[in-house]
Amino acid sequence: MTFLKSIEICFFKYADFNGRASRSEFWWFYLFTILVWMVGFLIDPIVELILLIGLLLPYIAVTARRLHDIDKSGWLQLISIIPLIGTIIMIIWCATEGYKKKNKYGQVLKLKK
Repeated sequence: MTFLKSIEICFFKYADFNGRASRSEFWWFYLFTILVWMVGFLIDPIVELILLIGLLLPYIAVTARRLHDIDKSGWLQLISIIPLIGTIIMIIWCATEGYKKKNKYGQVLKLKK
């Protein structure tokens, strides 16, 4: 999945917590979020806050879909509240390859090349 396609899908599924998200979809959107945060930081703290609030819901949604791809509940992203350990666990889960079989969250992701 490309950078722009990932952003398009994440905004199209702005608040869709159902289904699955590929690793590339998640990590490209994460990179986009970091870049937007940096631009907001350079402009003004108020702009930074508005941009981050605007990206919060799609980020939570894509993270939930990413966890669904490894057959875990989206609610498990709350583990990142635990300092350091929770963040490390979330990075490992989000970097884990998804299941190659259908799971309770949906069909296998078929990425178009």
